[in-house]
Amino acid sequence: MANEANMETTSVEKVDINLDEIFAGAPGASSITLPEEEVKKPNVFSRGEKVDLAFLDEEVPEKEEVENEDNSSTPEESTDNSVQQETKLKEPSVTADEVDEILNEGLELAEEEEGKSTAKGRRRIEGMSDVFTQMIEKGEIVPFDDDKELDDYSAKDWKELIQANMDERANKVRRETPKQFFDSLPQELQVAAKYVADGGQDLKGLFSTLAQVEETRSTDTSTVEGQSQVVREYLASTGYGTVEDIEEEIEIWKDLGKLEKQANKFKPKLDKMSEAVVARKLQEQEMKREQQQKASENYMANVYHTLKEGTLGDMKVNKKTQSMLYDGLVNPSYPSISGQNTNLLGHLLEKYQFVEPNYTLVSEALWLLADPNGYKDQLKTKGTNAAVEATVRKLKTAQANKQASSGGEPKTQAKARSPKRTLPRSNNIFRKF
Repeated sequence: MANEANMETTSVEKVDINLDEIFAGAPGASSITLPEEEVKKPNVFSRGEKVDLAFLDEEVPEKEEVENEDNSSTPEESTDNSVQQETKLKEPSVTADEVDEILNEGLELAEEEEGKSTAKGRRRIEGMSDVFTQMIEKGEIVPFDDDKELDDYSAKDWKELIQANMDERANKVRRETPKQFFDSLPQELQVAAKYVADGGQDLKGLFSTLAQVEETRSTDTSTVEGQSQVVREYLASTGYGTVEDIEEEIEIWKDLGKLEKQANKFKPKLDKMSEAVVARKLQEQEMKREQQQKASENYMANVYHTLKEGTLGDMKVNKKTQSMLYDGLVNPSYPSISGQNTNLLGHLLEKYQFVEPNYTLVSEALWLLADPNGYKDQLKTKGTNAAVEATVRKLKTAQANKQASSGGEPKTQAKARSPKRTLPRSNNIFRKF
């Protein structure tokens, strides 16, 4: 029983860990300045290309104006137009699918004939010019802007013309699809699409503003509640007074039977004020986008002027390193943990923090960025010490080589000699010299 009482129980709980909160303080690719837009290599992390919403700023003529322009023609012109329309109706029309089929067949024929052509590609395709001349006159395909006659086209020329038209038709579909989709959206979503296209990120605030605008627009002024709401919001927006002052004014108008009249008077003004709030929000975002674009242009220009001389401070930079640094700073071609692409600087910063941790290298980079002079002085000191050590090593090596060549170790001090026994010379005068 004692053992059972002392037994420990382990419980397993499921805990949700938010990695975004854990790594929120770590610098990453989002801290790196990048150019506004560059051609990006597709990868699994990259988003789709920015949708062209330039048509949002185009002014579309009113339907009545178009009808008036059509009706403003003279009777003679109307007769001519009707004759031309009848003539066009009589002409056989070609559908888009049929045009695509003709282009595909022509491309296959051009490729086949090009394979049979000489090295210069001068072989021609008979009958192709007649077909394409008719299609060009009807506006079904677009010719090149050169002065070369279709009869002089080689198989290579036909292949290029057909491929260019196929690419143009595909691009036209891509350009028109966003506009058609945009036109089918409700007005609120059209505003949101324009906001996002300009780089806006505060979608919560935008939709909150749009909801308030829609609520104001749909307020029913035929009821007392609706009348009170309109008057209350208008007086609050114009700074009439405190909440108590506004409620007191509403009660007075109720008693006088003028509340509905005041509500109908304030309603159009309140609608315009609400729409002005949305317009101001879009305008602010447009200004931010222009500022970001200008900052991006200045960034690229500064990087270029910094590297163009081939020096960084007192260091020379060769062409290869110069190109690597420029491309690494302005080309956002690397995936990031943020989901967007980043440049080489942001990529390496994230790599040595999270992917292949190397905190010594990251610490050195931080030291250089935080105290560039101190870091460079340390490098110079290290280089000086290394040079002194190398010089001492060379001197020792030279001295050792000299000693080895002399056949022995040098005597630093002459040894004291013991006195030797000597004999005096004889003074024999007959000694022979």
